[in-house]
Amino acid sequence: MNKRFSILFLLMSCLFVLSACSIGSNDDSSSEDKTYKVGIDVTYPPFEYKDGDTYKGIDIDLIQAIADDQNFKIEFEAMDFSGIIPALQADQLDIAIAGMSITPEREKVVTFSDPYFEAGLILVVKDNNDDIKSVDDLKGERVAVKKGTTGAKYATDNADKLGIKVTQFNDSPAMFQEVKNGNAAALIEDYPVISYANKQQNLGLKLVGDRLNGDNYGIAVLKGENEDLMKKINTGLANLKDSGEYDKIVDRYLK
Repeated sequence: MNKRFSILFLLMSCLFVLSACSIGSNDDSSSEDKTYKVGIDVTYPPFEYKDGDTYKGIDIDLIQAIADDQNFKIEFEAMDFSGIIPALQADQLDIAIAGMSITPEREKVVTFSDPYFEAGLILVVKDNNDDIKSVDDLKGERVAVKKGTTGAKYATDNADKLGIKVTQFNDSPAMFQEVKNGNAAALIEDYPVISYANKQQNLGLKLVGDRLNGDNYGIAVLKGENEDLMKKINTGLANLKDSGEYDKIVDRYLK
């Protein structure tokens, strides 16, 4: 009787171990097969835009190249820029790449990658406006900005000092049109974005004065989450820079 019990106990133990191994194997497989959702704003060329049914731009090519280098899968989710960080907080996104400047305020909520692009804000006016040459000429004027951007923060933070009225828009095209129509005297936008858009689309605008600050763009994940994923992002970004692929991606859109 004791011998039979011992054999039965041994068989049950083996089955339990095999079952546990099987469960662990399935978990690993599901982790490897995970597709990360990436938040983007497609009104932001040359970093992100839509060409027919295809997403294009520096950010699009860069995060895809990082994913390929680090062997993980991504799926793009287009939305208004101002909704990207809330979507990370609501667990609707895993990654954000949207020409997002690294700021102390944002770092309270998200973890940024190593910087991948040096940008900076610039003042923009209608092409026939010769009266406004810098922010010092804006007193009493209306300034257009895009919601949730560093341009919007700069304008609102300095509104009293500059004596301006700030109007915020959900997307860049509406902001451009506001100045072109003469409803706002100027707009504040990231230098590479407005420079590219003005050349490509003949917006009837011009850039004036010096850059208002020096911003660095970063790729973001929710603070305290996806730390292993962020390590992969930084490793992939470093690999692309070392191999020269990063320069090829940027030159594809800015040269």
